[in-house]
Amino acid sequence: MTHLLNRDLQAWRDIDGLATAEEIAQQPAVWRALRDDLCAAQPAIAAFLGERLNNPAQRVILTGAGSSAYVGAIVADELDRCWPAQVRAVATTSLLTHPDLYLRHDVPTLLVSFARSGNSPESLAAVELVRDVGRDARFLNITCNVEGALARQHADHPGGRVLNLLMPPASCDRGFAMTSSFTSMLLAALAVLGKERYAERLPQLAALAEQALRDWAAPVAALAARPVQRVVYLGSGPLEALAKESALKILELTGGRVLALAETPLGFRHGPKSALNAQTLVVLFRGSATLAQRYEQDLLDELRRDGVAGGCVTVGRDGDFAADVPAWADAWLAPLWLLMAQQYALHQSAALGLTPDNPFIDGTVNRVVQGVTIHRQDQP
Repeated sequence: MTHLLNRDLQAWRDIDGLATAEEIAQQPAVWRALRDDLCAAQPAIAAFLGERLNNPAQRVILTGAGSSAYVGAIVADELDRCWPAQVRAVATTSLLTHPDLYLRHDVPTLLVSFARSGNSPESLAAVELVRDVGRDARFLNITCNVEGALARQHADHPGGRVLNLLMPPASCDRGFAMTSSFTSMLLAALAVLGKERYAERLPQLAALAEQALRDWAAPVAALAARPVQRVVYLGSGPLEALAKESALKILELTGGRVLALAETPLGFRHGPKSALNAQTLVVLFRGSATLAQRYEQDLLDELRRDGVAGGCVTVGRDGDFAADVPAWADAWLAPLWLLMAQQYALHQSAALGLTPDNPFIDGTVNRVVQGVTIHRQDQP
């Protein structure tokens, strides 16, 4: 292959963007590898979960920081719909500051931690917190780094209370921004904690992603060639968290030079719409729910009628960036739609003359967060 995401391989290498470009493009292969790994681990997964998800008293907390928190936010409602257990997404950055709002000693709790490196201080502290507070606490670590502290700390726990699910090795992104790590952990959560036949679904999704990467490469690059100051991502239901992850990708890969925000289509009118100007691009993720589609179309028509934004594009079944997808839940399709946002952020980074694999060469923001002091409730 001499070209990758509409750019010559050497050109990506010259701007220190090859790792990120490869990690975006490799996702279909990573998802197929994930399918094989999960099938092999299925007996251990079934033994670990038992009948807990069928217990209405069971609390399942999906946690992580930054992009990893958005993984939980995308899948939480879909998983909660499947089971009697209570499933909710709570970022580690909220869990650590307000544990009394989320944890109870007398409630059985399964903490599902998402982590690319497994070395974030918040991720490690959240596990310790739940272990100390919960009477019947169990831990499912969905992580990309076999050498990370999260994957290695299971030796400190009583037998049977911890399960490490390691993502395919290629998912442990070398680049600054989470790309294949994000989608592999998201799909692992849906596969392991959901009810769909993932052994069939993951290869189907991978094939759709390969087609989308081919079809969208040139149009996304052309869109990113148009200068912007701001990007607004809109999505409803599970796609609201997808919009947040997409906005974060722009902020990260452009080093904050392009400002980004995320909202729901209905919420956008309530103040955030004031961010629009002629240098703003609006990207609307089209959901699968018929009712939501009506609200999305109303806003889309309004934005195009007003003409205030510099551009407005849609991503989804019938979007400007479209794919012929089955009638799956939005959480399952989110990784597919994210391919557009990942590529767009990468091309914007290149257009600004940055180094996408590490946009923060001054070290002000780091691949693994630094400078966090963990405080305890019982400290003075």
